[in-house]
Amino acid sequence: MSRRVRIAPSPTGRLHIGNAYIALANWLYARQEGGWFLLRLDDTDRERSTAEFTEGIERDLRWLGLIWDEKAHQSARFARYAEAAERLKASGRLYPCFETSEELSLKRKLQLQRGEPPVYDRAALKLSEAERARLQAAGPPHWRFKLSSGIRKWTDLVRGAQQIDEASQSDPVLIRADGSYLYTLTSVVDDIDFTISAVIRGADHVTNTGAQIELFMALDAPIPHFGHLPLLSDTAGAGLSKRTGSLSLSDLREQGIEALAIDSYLARIGAGAHEPRTSLAELAEEFDIAAFHGGSPRFDLGELLHLNAGLLRLLPYGAVAERLPPGADEALWLAVRGNIQRLAEVEEWRRICREAIEPRIEDAELCLAAARLLPHEPWDETTWSRWAAAVKRDVDKGGRALFHPLRLALTGRENGPELKLLLPLIGRARAAARLQGLKG
Repeated sequence: MSRRVRIAPSPTGRLHIGNAYIALANWLYARQEGGWFLLRLDDTDRERSTAEFTEGIERDLRWLGLIWDEKAHQSARFARYAEAAERLKASGRLYPCFETSEELSLKRKLQLQRGEPPVYDRAALKLSEAERARLQAAGPPHWRFKLSSGIRKWTDLVRGAQQIDEASQSDPVLIRADGSYLYTLTSVVDDIDFTISAVIRGADHVTNTGAQIELFMALDAPIPHFGHLPLLSDTAGAGLSKRTGSLSLSDLREQGIEALAIDSYLARIGAGAHEPRTSLAELAEEFDIAAFHGGSPRFDLGELLHLNAGLLRLLPYGAVAERLPPGADEALWLAVRGNIQRLAEVEEWRRICREAIEPRIEDAELCLAAARLLPHEPWDETTWSRWAAAVKRDVDKGGRALFHPLRLALTGRENGPELKLLLPLIGRARAAARLQGLKG
């Protein structure tokens, strides 16, 4: 059976870097063996789920290159969840409970005071038929799934051998008193119906796994593999939060981060050195989910920007041509790509090479001598070295004393791309004017 995976974002907000981390791991894991990828929108929260957020999620995933093979909406599957719930009720695994949230809170406090784990005491199972009928007449119950009392084991794709003592867990609520379904039930039913073979998600779901394995068993369904990735943290080791800054994918895109830079970064975060890759196919070939077995990987925007610059250095003109500013041709791209961190910075160098700028004159005598020695066009990449050698002989200066004044006059910048690449783009007329201290 091919690898079949899914991601399940809730369309109640924008995708952020943590969502992308989980989505990418699923996509790469599946694509290693030509597998199948489901986008499941967990849109059962009708008040907070919006079409706008749904469209934003799909737009962000497409931007990252994580194209799905099928899409599903949980809001269209309520009948299927009801069917599964009835089956669990009939088998005695799903039972009605009547405690209020206040009563449950008090029970937990008393258990903690006695040094006991705050686990639901299954008082609802001890009710008589008459007591149950009386309580049900007063209001609808919530429904809990009865766990076994044994040890539930599995081999995690990331964490290795795992186990949970179900006696230490409360029977999970699967249906609220208002009739709405909780994630634990809907997720398992969806994974059964879409024959998901591997559930790859964040480590915050580890404790859910034992109960979900039991649900698969109670519904006579195959149990998928589980893989729990360590949660991302910030550079200080704390969990990512709004205090870390704006880490939504749409904001990162607006900041000029390349999708493949994000993919390259997240594909190995916490699993080794970051090197940019120019295709998702390369990342899929190298991907190793078992390499994510350490502590919380630290997301560093500075590292991502460095990787973004490294990626741009590798991209050919054809990969960026449609996104470059008007007037930025292949020669300009090849000249400047090694000295930019974001694609938007190409515009500054286009202006320097193609439009008039105010020069910065540091050594007027040297610059005037250089202007006199400018060779006739046409120019190519060899022009700079021949011209610089002639200027050096004429003014008897070398090193920084020679090259820094020339760079300032020609570009107005302290540093930047190699002058042998820029000089032919600037052209003789502009170079002569700038060296004479004129706008050109």
